[in-house]
Amino acid sequence: MTPDADSLARETMAILRPFWTQVVLSMLLGIAGGLSVTALLATINTAMNVEGGPDLRLALLFAALCVLTLACSTLSNLLTNYIGQRVVATLRRDLAARILAAPIEQLERYRAHRLIPVLLNDVGTLSTFALSVAPMVIAFTVTIGCLSYLALLSWQILLLTVATVLIGSGAQYLAHRYGTRSIQTARDGEDELQKHYQAISAGAKELRIQRERRLHMLDRQIHDTTERICRANIRAAAIFVSAETFGSMLFFAVIGMAIAFQALWPGTDRTVLGGFVLVMLYMKGPLEQLISNIPSLSRAEVAFRRIGELSRRFSSPEPHLLSGERASPAAPLERIELHRVRYDYPQAEGSQPFHLGPVDLCIQRGEIVFIVGENGCGKTTLIKLLLGLYAPQHGEIRLNGQAVHDARRDDYRQLFTTVFTDYYLFDELLQGRTELPQEALKYLERLDIAHKVGIRDGAFTTTDLSTGQRKRLALVNAWLDDRPVLVFDEWAADQDPAFRRVFYTELLPELKRQGKTIIVISHDDRYFDIADQLVHMLAGQVLSESAPQPA
Repeated sequence: MTPDADSLARETMAILRPFWTQVVLSMLLGIAGGLSVTALLATINTAMNVEGGPDLRLALLFAALCVLTLACSTLSNLLTNYIGQRVVATLRRDLAARILAAPIEQLERYRAHRLIPVLLNDVGTLSTFALSVAPMVIAFTVTIGCLSYLALLSWQILLLTVATVLIGSGAQYLAHRYGTRSIQTARDGEDELQKHYQAISAGAKELRIQRERRLHMLDRQIHDTTERICRANIRAAAIFVSAETFGSMLFFAVIGMAIAFQALWPGTDRTVLGGFVLVMLYMKGPLEQLISNIPSLSRAEVAFRRIGELSRRFSSPEPHLLSGERASPAAPLERIELHRVRYDYPQAEGSQPFHLGPVDLCIQRGEIVFIVGENGCGKTTLIKLLLGLYAPQHGEIRLNGQAVHDARRDDYRQLFTTVFTDYYLFDELLQGRTELPQEALKYLERLDIAHKVGIRDGAFTTTDLSTGQRKRLALVNAWLDDRPVLVFDEWAADQDPAFRRVFYTELLPELKRQGKTIIVISHDDRYFDIADQLVHMLAGQVLSESAPQPA
């Protein structure tokens, strides 16, 4: 077994372990159903060749076997469906938990156009495959039972049938091997197509304005990708259909050879030939069912590999996030220190590596801190380190003099509330909050959005606002979180001059009087005198820390 296959098998067993009893019961019921079908065939063959015709005992046996087959097959299918849906639900929850707990840099490097297809397409593929497991078990058992019955009829004909099945199985193995490659190619193309679809949505305005880019997107990128996916799927289908047709023809060939066998050895019991033809004609259905499920098996294998890759990639150094355990609450904030903190980005092809630090910084409770500098100097990276979103590669972050390690990092993050440049505004408020406090209503009025936004059933009545208004609403939402530290990343960049003045000269001092510590990334040098501490950055280094002098 290859390392990939061995890893895949271990992951599959780990997922199925909580449902082991149901899996075993489902397989036993499937086996019982398959053996019942074989017994039915034997009963039918006996009834067709018994002297004087079938008696009451045979009729009752036939009826009992029919009931047993129906009951076992139905229960096996129901159990398999239950297990399959539970496994898919567990996978979805586990993947969501891993993504929620994964370090931010892992998410940033994995990219959404690769993440979304795994969560939607690959998990859905496994859900579809789960429904076919029970029929495959039953079909396999029927095949084995039919071969066993042929052994009782004639070992010569059994050898002929086994040789045929082996030849057909070899063809199916080759089909699975080469067809899976084509399915993998199509699946890789779907990731790329997802990237193009995101570009169509996110860059809609630019694509309307730039005709050449729009036509290039449609005629080259999307067309080429869809053609590659189409050709790969056609190639996979051609391989599987050819193998299936070859297997079907082998059945009729072996029946013809059996008839020739009867002609060469006329003394052979008629029951043998009749039973053989009956068994072969019936076994053709289950075998074709197994063969027809090879493409879905290949797709499930590819999906499992993608899911396994995502699970392995999103490994969190904070295991309590996945298990639901919580460390002790962070101590009340007195000061936050960055001591010789350094962070190195991996070098991207064709660009220079970026290094932040080493940085030494101390922020006291109740301070207003401005972080300033040119674009690309490392302000946002510094904020992510300060928030605990990035773990320092060298040095340490200290809370009240105590180092913040991985086990405490999530509790440390609960000190902060943020409005990033690329912020996401959730519709729903935190659980248990169904109305705005009076102070929040005052903020809405001062920010000129009270007439547009309210709260109903624990959610904002709308977030369909302009960019500047959404940021004002995000500020109110951050205030509602009631955390000791508020972080604003270029909040005023999308605001009118009047609201910029309100933000810097009224809201920030007011939040400071409430005991909040405020960290602001800003380019508005006319308001630098508001800050208690001004942190200048240049090329990943803290150039200077100073308290601005009043104008």
